[in-house]
Amino acid sequence: MGHPLEKRVEYQNYYDILEIPFDSTQEEISKAYHRSKNTYSQDSIALYSVMTKGECEDILLALEEAYSILGDPSKRSAYDKARGFSGKKITSFRGKSKKIEPFPDLEKPVFLKNVSDEDFSAIHKEAEVSKIAAVNRFALDYTVDPQLEEQIESCEEFTGEFLKTIREYKGVDIGRMSDITKISKTYIRNIENEDFDNLPALVYIRGFVYQYAKTLQLNPDYVANSYTKRLKKR
Repeated sequence: MGHPLEKRVEYQNYYDILEIPFDSTQEEISKAYHRSKNTYSQDSIALYSVMTKGECEDILLALEEAYSILGDPSKRSAYDKARGFSGKKITSFRGKSKKIEPFPDLEKPVFLKNVSDEDFSAIHKEAEVSKIAAVNRFALDYTVDPQLEEQIESCEEFTGEFLKTIREYKGVDIGRMSDITKISKTYIRNIENEDFDNLPALVYIRGFVYQYAKTLQLNPDYVANSYTKRLKKR
């Protein structure tokens, strides 16, 4: 079994796991932790349409590890110093995904405290193989268009049409999008065509768009919120 943080390639550091900026207050960290924990708990049945129970459990474990460090000011300070976050200028982002280097090895995660050092080392070695496979699966190979990148960065309302433009620009066909996100091709087309009458309840749509945006290496929360806000206006 691989380390849950390393199995999920989109999570690059503890702040990314909690979906908060590096300069968040302790109160904001606590709120983000409890919000995310509630989102991925077993009570959030809607999530299981786009994620397996095992994936949700992996995220919950990752959240616990992240909060065990960031929720403790002294541990957070040591982590920030090790990662070079201390004194770093924070910039906001909209559609563009954050580019962050992997986090360093620190102390053994809380939920693995009973695992021997030898077994813990083996877990990390096995996780490297899983991470490489995940990177290959989610990697995007496309020629950067500065003008379109600027449109993505400044976009305040992600329409279905614009999402389709981004998908095609990044070379992800509907078949691959469906394979990665586990969303049916029909729903993907309905999202892009904004055929809201043939989409499920709002909570499911948000989950679909979140996975769609994440696959395209966009800011999934921002894109999903933008799309659902547009849906509510109709």
